[in-house]
Amino acid sequence: MKRTAVLFVCMGNICRSPLAEGIFAHLVEKQDIAHQFVIDSAGTGAWHAGNAPDERSIAIAHRHGIDIASQKARQVRPADFEDFDIILAMDNDNLARLRAICPRQHTAKLHLFNNYAMGQTSNVPDPYYGGEDGFQTVYTMLFSGCMSLIGKLETGHAS
Repeated sequence: MKRTAVLFVCMGNICRSPLAEGIFAHLVEKQDIAHQFVIDSAGTGAWHAGNAPDERSIAIAHRHGIDIASQKARQVRPADFEDFDIILAMDNDNLARLRAICPRQHTAKLHLFNNYAMGQTSNVPDPYYGGEDGFQTVYTMLFSGCMSLIGKLETGHAS
């Protein structure tokens, strides 16, 4: 059985996308369906490549029983467009950056996270310059979106 490869993308791969990767991996593990997925995250920029996630993302994940501390930031690579089935951008700016570098034959793989997961056009806001509340808000959005995404992928109804 082919595994569905999902890539979560934000700007620097230290706040939103590693949190989404961790939440999604945690949820599919709890549902005993992790074997059905390849899960990763990346950033459209390389500023933080090789770094661990932001300590506030690590902390909010830890509060919810999820360990993302060992993740390392990386930039989107050309091979990602071939290797991943679904590439989910956290916001419209990063979706536009992905579209600008994605080979034409793979553009159908690119989606706004909230739109693909829940049919909403809203962005997942970047909490980097804010406080702890912003990270909790992002966690809640990502958790809801990942739950919905899993349900849609399991039933073949992802939009």
